[in-house]
Amino acid sequence: MDQLQNPFTPGAGSRPYELAGRSELIEQAELLMGRTLLGRFEKSMIMVGLRGVGKTVLLAHLEEKAKVAGFYTIAVECHEGKELPALLASDMRRILIALDRSAAAHEIVKRGLRVAKSLFNGFKISYAGAEISVESEPGVADSGDIEIDLPEALSALAEAARVRGAGVALLLDELQYLSDREFSALIMAMQRVAKTNAPLILIGAGLPQIPGLAGESKSYAERLFNFPSVGPLAPADIERALVDPVIHAGAVITQEAVATIATLTKGYPYFIQEWGYHSWKVAPDKAIDQASVNLATPAVIRRLDDAFFRVRFDRLTPQERNYLRALAELGAGVQRSGDVAEVLGSKSQKLGPIRDRLIKKGMIYSPSHGDTEFTVPLFDAFMKRAIPDLPVPKTPGSS
Repeated sequence: MDQLQNPFTPGAGSRPYELAGRSELIEQAELLMGRTLLGRFEKSMIMVGLRGVGKTVLLAHLEEKAKVAGFYTIAVECHEGKELPALLASDMRRILIALDRSAAAHEIVKRGLRVAKSLFNGFKISYAGAEISVESEPGVADSGDIEIDLPEALSALAEAARVRGAGVALLLDELQYLSDREFSALIMAMQRVAKTNAPLILIGAGLPQIPGLAGESKSYAERLFNFPSVGPLAPADIERALVDPVIHAGAVITQEAVATIATLTKGYPYFIQEWGYHSWKVAPDKAIDQASVNLATPAVIRRLDDAFFRVRFDRLTPQERNYLRALAELGAGVQRSGDVAEVLGSKSQKLGPIRDRLIKKGMIYSPSHGDTEFTVPLFDAFMKRAIPDLPVPKTPGSS
């Protein structure tokens, strides 16, 4: 078939033709936006789910929705090695300058600029994009303590938007990479904003441990946020995700092919895009059938192994790889940490530091005490391909 017309988009954050199965989440976000601009409190939302479920795609879609609704947006991906104020700085500056230029000078907007300058100075954010040509606000957001400064700065930003009849939407991806103090400061900032019904919302995304981290950080987090789960697609939504784009591109896909892709992908949207893309590439005469899927599958697995899985595998130490290989031996889904230790001929307590590192790297999470599960779907099968033989268990008494 014509490769230029291939309707599938297997990329990091690439929007598919059909956002199947996500209408409820989108409606929830639209309600949040609408009520916030009316000055009525609505819980912000943090979407949680495994890798490959489309959280980043949803964030990008909701950013566009927010802009249309009347929000200035700050969209960033959290990551290790850069503090949250530095990630927010450039966009905060952009919004405040836009608010300052949108009408006659207003003291609340000017104060927002001064408070932002204080925040940037307090955290020594030096890159040129964060420079603001006003004096800082003495004694406000300049302590260098993020739990004090970030709430003050975001509150000032929200008040500046309010006087212009606008709102601010923070769209933060990979929230699990925030430090404990950054996460705490973010929750404190949202509580401060909520007290005045100021028009600032958070739409975040992260791995399944986020609700637990939020609750551990601040007991009132559940009163500020909804934590909708983003999971695999239901059978009807898998069909829509495959059939609708193919028909729109002037081709067809058989029910047998749809069923096979559903089984192979377990309903995860990113994998659906990969199998759809490669099945289109090998399909003859505007029809994806069972033979097309069978022919495409080895190419899909190679592509996933070489990119999607390998980039995560390469970040691991030998000990971490052994732990994940042992977890894979137990199969997909939730496994007991003690069972992983048994496969390795060790004890859970000794393996605790390795498990903690893997959680921090976003490779696994703990659904409940003593449980462990991969954050990356189908990673158990990849580990078996990457390390065919199990690590040799330690003999009793060995170190």
